[in-house]
Amino acid sequence: MLRKRVLITGGCGFIGHHFVEHFLKTTDWDIIIFDKLTYASSGFDRVRDIGVFNDNRVLIFTVDLNQPIEKGILTETGPVNYILHLAAETHVDNSITNPAPFVMSNVVGTMYILEFAKHCESLEAFHYFSTDEVFGPAPPGVNYSEWNRYNSTNPYSASKAGGEELCLAYANTYGLPVFVTHTMNCMGERQHPEKFIPICIKRILSGQEIQIHANADETVSGSRFYIHCRNVADAVSFLLDRFISREKYNIVGEKEVSNLDLAQAIADIIGKPLHYRLVDFHSSRPGHDLRYGLNGSRMSAMGWDVPLTFEKSLEKTVSWTLDNQKWLFN
Repeated sequence: MLRKRVLITGGCGFIGHHFVEHFLKTTDWDIIIFDKLTYASSGFDRVRDIGVFNDNRVLIFTVDLNQPIEKGILTETGPVNYILHLAAETHVDNSITNPAPFVMSNVVGTMYILEFAKHCESLEAFHYFSTDEVFGPAPPGVNYSEWNRYNSTNPYSASKAGGEELCLAYANTYGLPVFVTHTMNCMGERQHPEKFIPICIKRILSGQEIQIHANADETVSGSRFYIHCRNVADAVSFLLDRFISREKYNIVGEKEVSNLDLAQAIADIIGKPLHYRLVDFHSSRPGHDLRYGLNGSRMSAMGWDVPLTFEKSLEKTVSWTLDNQKWLFN
């Protein structure tokens, strides 16, 4: 019996390489990676670090999804059972400054991988990896369900919402077996140093002040439902056998954590004091939302739960980063 074959776009990136690692460790599948190796990918550093070049099950192509995918790539890729589309531009600040790359990557790029999928005769599932940010800011106590209205507040989230709609259009028009997931803030090893958790680790180690996103009065910090990337990969793997085409699923961390509490927890793990200042980013830079919230009851009802708790995930991430500090300066 032939092994399953999974194509992961953005597989050299932060979240993508954790998906690669998950499927390498939990399946015997062949893994194909499409990645254009931007600054966010750190070249092959992440996939090299998890040992993919020592595993003959992994095949990597340098592919820019902003352009049509050449027939030669389709030929060399071979049969594909699953496409997990994670490739995207994701930095909110950058999307506010220059929206064009986000529209090209997250909307146009999604169209080109969908066009590619139309030629994959063995395709059983096309997964579109989306974000909680498409719903916009969530008032305290509000957690949005999969089909609630969208209210994108920055070009990044709008481009992800556009990609979702394209996927559903291709499912309706061409019969592609599409499902969509919304995921909250991901954490884990080898995260780009521009992100909040690596920033906290680096500044706590050096005794520097950390600026923490807060409300207009600078009295309450923002909050998120943080979740480790390997937990997200586990959820998507769970869905590959259970998803309904044209449906959406929220993948949610088990608890809401304020950014201030997160920074303090990181300081406690490191064993150094936290120096911080609450800063009102939102008033000066609209698009920085104070809180997001997703309802994870659908996945819970299906029988999925996070394999590793928030506390263990954070401790694992921070401890690993302390032992591998080159990732704080890549």
